[in-house]
Amino acid sequence: MDPRVKNTLLFAIVFGLIIITGFMQSWNAALLILNMGLISAIMAIGVNMQWGFAGLFNVGVMGFVALGGLAAVLVAMPPVGEAWAAGARGVILALLMGAATIVAAVLAATRLPAGRMRTLGVIVILVGGFFLYRGVFDPAVEAVEKVNPALEGYLGGLGLPVLVAWPVGGVLAAGAAWLIGKTALGLRSDYLAIATLGIAEIIIAVLKNEDWLSRGVKNVVGIPRPLPYEIDLQKDPGFVERAAGFGLDPVMASTLYVKIGYLVLFLVILLVLMWMVEMSLKSPWGRMMRAIRDNEVAAEAMGKDVTRRHLQIFVLGSAVCGLAGAMMTTLDGQLTPGSYQPLRFTFLIWVMVIVGGSGNNFGAVLGAFLIWFLWVQVEPIGLWLMQTVTAWMPEGSGLRQHLIDSAAHMRLLTMGVILIVVLRFSPRGLIPER
Repeated sequence: MDPRVKNTLLFAIVFGLIIITGFMQSWNAALLILNMGLISAIMAIGVNMQWGFAGLFNVGVMGFVALGGLAAVLVAMPPVGEAWAAGARGVILALLMGAATIVAAVLAATRLPAGRMRTLGVIVILVGGFFLYRGVFDPAVEAVEKVNPALEGYLGGLGLPVLVAWPVGGVLAAGAAWLIGKTALGLRSDYLAIATLGIAEIIIAVLKNEDWLSRGVKNVVGIPRPLPYEIDLQKDPGFVERAAGFGLDPVMASTLYVKIGYLVLFLVILLVLMWMVEMSLKSPWGRMMRAIRDNEVAAEAMGKDVTRRHLQIFVLGSAVCGLAGAMMTTLDGQLTPGSYQPLRFTFLIWVMVIVGGSGNNFGAVLGAFLIWFLWVQVEPIGLWLMQTVTAWMPEGSGLRQHLIDSAAHMRLLTMGVILIVVLRFSPRGLIPER
């Protein structure tokens, strides 16, 4: 079969499944799958840039996605005036002192002559700076978190339009990736994987525990959105009249309107990103990246700075993941640090890339939509299947209850089976790299 026909057929099958969901379940469910599929596709492109273009094994995707979500809070939420008055100056001063301590320690380590004096000087700077930092930081944080802790208890954000937070999320993730890459990209691939995983867990731990920054496990709710709220649409006489013209009640029409609005926004971002990535892949820079991926020694012998190029693609891929994280938090309307799990935001994204086709952006997009659809639908389908299979068993049967309860594990089983089948019969993915 011609590859173009095959690829078109694969996309048609996936979107056909989503359309069937709209007819059999609800169009709200179908549109939600589409919106989350678009966000997952952007995450998959970010991972594909790192792995498919450069062979970098990043298993800290979750951390960069979470930083994008944090950007939505820091940019779009209104500032909490009382909290700023209570302790913002102390928090900012403490953070500057911490940064100054690190800079002073680095300067001492590089400029003092090697020996006992340099070691002692670095230790004194770090220990003294740490105690000074904590002495200023702890009282300021305590004052901030005492301000209406049930609803606020944090500094808030800048109160800017939430769309500004999307590129800021990419920049925030890119900055973290640069710091990680400067220290970890010189390591072997397995050490890089361990480093990225550990740093991602550190990022999540900070979001969960630093209430002054992100309210921790209390969550930040009510993040502004780029589209009107459903309740406002339902109160608009013009909108109600237009909805009646389509034969829809105002509640259904308002939810569909908002989801379609997000769909258009996310689709525009995905198309622009796909165009940029495809153009870069076909450029001399893209060919160089694939040459480095295939044979680092040969590329280095030709005069290419392998570590520098790895840092470039690592930063760019992480920025894309941060952008997707800000988009997802905007769609949810809240930041929930406890929901960032490696299974969802690292393993599942990797499955999308591998199943779709590593090194092929269209394959990554296909894998994102397919895997997300299955992730959402497999559990209810499995529950229906178990109820049907065990219908003949008595109501109080322990085996029947056990089989019905096991439907919750159908997601993990299905992901594993799909991954094994694809690796067995199409090891380069459904749409392999050309």
